[in-house]
This record gives sequence, structure tokens and C-alpha cells, in this order.
Amino acid sequence: MGFVGLLGCVMLRITGGKVYDPANNINGTIQDVCMDNGRIVADVQGGRTINATGMVVFPGGVDIHTHVAGAALNFARAMTPENQRAAAKFMHTKTTRAGIGGPTPTTFATGYLYAGMGYTTVVEAAVPVLSAKHTHEELRDTPIVDKACCLLMANNEIVMDLLEKGETERAKDVVAWLIWAAKVYGVKAVNPGGVTAWKWGKDAKQVHEPVHGYNKVTPGKIIAELAKIVDELGLPHPMHLHCNNLGAPGNVATTLETMKVLEGNRAHMAHLQFHAYGGDDWHTFRSEATQIADYFNKHKNLTCDAGAVLFGNAVTITADGPWQHLLYQLTGRKWGNLDVENETGCGIVPYTYKGSNLVNAVQWAVGLELLLLIDDPWRVFLTTDHPNGACFWRYPEIIHLLMNADARKERVKKLPAKALSRIVLADLDRQYSLYEIAIITSAGPARALGLTQKGHLSVGADADIAIYNQNPDGEHMFRYPRYVIKAGEIVVEEGDIKNVRDGHEFIVKPQYDPKIEDFLKPVFQQQYTMSFENYPVELERVHGLQQVKIS
Repeated sequence: MGFVGLLGCVMLRITGGKVYDPANNINGTIQDVCMDNGRIVADVQGGRTINATGMVVFPGGVDIHTHVAGAALNFARAMTPENQRAAAKFMHTKTTRAGIGGPTPTTFATGYLYAGMGYTTVVEAAVPVLSAKHTHEELRDTPIVDKACCLLMANNEIVMDLLEKGETERAKDVVAWLIWAAKVYGVKAVNPGGVTAWKWGKDAKQVHEPVHGYNKVTPGKIIAELAKIVDELGLPHPMHLHCNNLGAPGNVATTLETMKVLEGNRAHMAHLQFHAYGGDDWHTFRSEATQIADYFNKHKNLTCDAGAVLFGNAVTITADGPWQHLLYQLTGRKWGNLDVENETGCGIVPYTYKGSNLVNAVQWAVGLELLLLIDDPWRVFLTTDHPNGACFWRYPEIIHLLMNADARKERVKKLPAKALSRIVLADLDRQYSLYEIAIITSAGPARALGLTQKGHLSVGADADIAIYNQNPDGEHMFRYPRYVIKAGEIVVEEGDIKNVRDGHEFIVKPQYDPKIEDFLKPVFQQQYTMSFENYPVELERVHGLQQVKIS
């Protein structure tokens, strides 16, 4: 579907740089990296040579969990015109198109900002089938980076009704059909059962209690069955899970119980920072990162992303409607809510994280604590759950704190005195190496996603590369790459966008019984506002489509 035509045809050699390629156990070795026709090759004869002496060479960054496209982002932008007015403007030039930065950058700016930071692949983590067409159009409008999507599934009432009846095989066929209908890459579960219950003003806080309106379906059952379905379908990426009780004091108990439910299946725990809290209320709110990390370290079926918080303005966007209503009640900020028919929901609340606020101080610490306490960097990845914890373009701030224990401890001293007894961050001396940074920003998330051509520099891999000046100031180093190469072409050089190219979008097609459509058509006729025929996304809407094989 046009993939070959999107590849570059430029021969390029990088010489003299220190290469960090963890997937191949290369740790700062000075060696050449060559590329031709958009792929890494063993050698090239001719073409341009980049002298990277004194620089470090990384595989292009891979963001495993972000929110950058779709109706929810437009909803958020419309709700926060003050952010758009204050945001940096991207002026139209011969290379770039106009756009706006800030907490929720517009499509063009999103591509430029990710590329300008050395990232070349991003995953939009929450897409309803009903609005998937719109999401694909926005992804098409997001330049340079490659994309993939996760489909919202844990509150789809068709699937839940089948689980209530014990029809798990039919439920698996429905899930597979929906994945292909939406043209996505994976499955996302958000507050399983809770978003459905929210349509009746309820929530689903207990893992093993029935969801409102059901007798047998519990959050635990949804989680277990979806994880099993994803594994049985052979999807490259495990179920992507946003646990129940996000953001609430004491939610560590829910998170640990959820992890126990997942034993025997793969799962990716999204934005784990928001699920690692102790305390009985907001006054006793504390970190439980140690308890979460201890369990996580022992259970190799799990991966996670940090969902780290940074102080400053953010916009919270989630399908977790009940949490967003609670956040509105707690803050008095603007609030927006949508129900997406029989599938999911959406809530928007602008938010400001303050270093002087006890809860925010603990949240800031928890994200860093998890990244430092989880001992295997191949299973924990750098995210801020953009734009929920902070904007993605602030990742270099987190990298600096991970690499510099003294800088962390100086920042901890500025937190409220009450917070210091509720966190363990000041006691952690671990410092990330450049090798480990390459894992959590590229090699690890690519492996967890099952994107075998990403996150490494082996012959045949996509020629996605970031080159940075070596600098002890990690924030400055990773904020301003000297060169960024996408599919073998230089797209960023000396801080300027030099070449705007289209990226690919990865999808999968799981196997399902074609007769499942005979079951679904009358359901749509009775329960949906959109006709069955108009529901699936047409292949031509997926720009730069690359279908990934299922094992």
C-alpha cells in the first residue's frame, strides 16, 4: 500500500560516533553505521558521510504510549484556547507547515517536535472504533514519525455481553474483527468496566465485583479474558492496560490485584506512576513505588511505561470518565465528558502540577522512583502519558534526572517537607547510563511493541537514527540532537527541520471467523447510530500502511 514508495533512496554513512545499540549489545563502540534505501546496510559506496566524532549515535526513539491524534485531542484543544494562545508558534517555511506547540500540539507541530527530539515512532494509545477514521486522518497529517494505534476495548458492551454469557470464542472473533475494522495495531483496556458503569453515574473500583448492569462480568474477568484473547490472537504487543482506580489514594492494592489476575498472560501496564499510590485519603497520600516495583521485578510477563509527572501545565485526557469527573470536583477546573456509544468514553480536565502541592510532589517522585526501582530497563519505558503527566517534548528533563542523582536530590530538597517522609526518591543513588537511556527510549519499547525493524541498528532495520553531542548535561544533550535520520534521510540537522517526509502506519490483521459479521450486523442495526457498512476504516485511509505479520 505505497510503503516502498515512501522509503528513502539516499546512501549515507555515519562515522566516528559512539554507537549505543542495546539490542546488539553495543555500548559506546566507535563504529560506522551505513544506510541505503531507507534501511541499515553493512556498507555503502558513495553518498554523504556524517563525521560524528565526539557524538553519540542512538536508534530513533520509540514512544510506546502517547496521545497525539483523534477526537479527544481536538476536544482538548477546543477546551483550552488559553494554551493555544500562549504556545510557541511554528511558522510556515519552505520545509514546514504552520502549527502550534504547547500542552496539546497540533498535528504538524507534533511531528516536528518528536523528530526534533530524536523520536521517530509513536503509538497513539487510545482509539475508539467509532472515531478511528478521524484518528487515521490526523495521523496522516502528522509528519516524519511512524505511527501505530491501540484500540479501546475494555468497555465495549458487545464484548462484555458475550463474556456475561460465557461466549468467549465469539468474543475473541468480535475483538479480532474490531481490530481489523479500526485498522489498528493493538488493544487498550481503560478502567475495565468502569467507563461502562460511568454511563450510569457509577464506577468499577473493585477488581472482583460485578460491573454495574452485569452479574458475572467483573473488571478482573474483562482483564483476564482480554489479555488471553490478545495472546491467543498472536498480536505483537500485549494488552495495553490502564488499571481501575487510576490516581486514587491507596490504589496500590488494586494494581497488585490486577497484576495477579494477569499471571499466565502478557500485559503492558500503562502509565504505572498513576497506579502506585498508598494512603487512605489525600491527606495521607504516599508513594508505593517500592511495593509495585518489588512485585513487577519478579513477574516477567509484564512491561510498563512510567507515565511520569513534571511540574507545570498539562491537559488530562482519558477514556476514564469517572476519574475525570472526580478531578474536576477536586480542582474546580474546566471539565468535558463524552460517551462513545457502546464502546468507551472520554474526559478532559486541564491541570497544573505544582511543586508546592503535597500530592503533586509525591506523583513527581513516584514516576522517577519506578524508573529507578524497576531493575530491568527492558521492561520499563520513558513516557509522561502525554499530555496527562507532562508534554512529550519535556522527556529530556526526565532523562537528566535519571542520569544525575545529585540533580535529583537537589530537586527533592525543594519539595514540601511533608512529602519527604512519603517518598523514597532521595535514598536512590542509581544513575542511568547512556546505554540504559537507549533501552528505555528506543530498544525496549520497540521490542515490547513487537516492531522488529525498530529500536536497533542491525542490517535490515529501518534507518531511523538520532545523533547527539555528548554532553554531561543530559537535558541539553537530548533536547537538541545534531542530526535525526528517518528512513535513511536527514530530517533534522543542527536544530532545523531539513526534510519533511511521510511516515508509515503499522496495523495488524488477526484471524477471525467471517461469519461473525452475521452476528454483528443486527446488533449494529439495533444499537448503533452508524450503519455497519460505514463503521470499518477503509484501507486507503491508512497512509503509508505497513501490515505487520502475526506470529
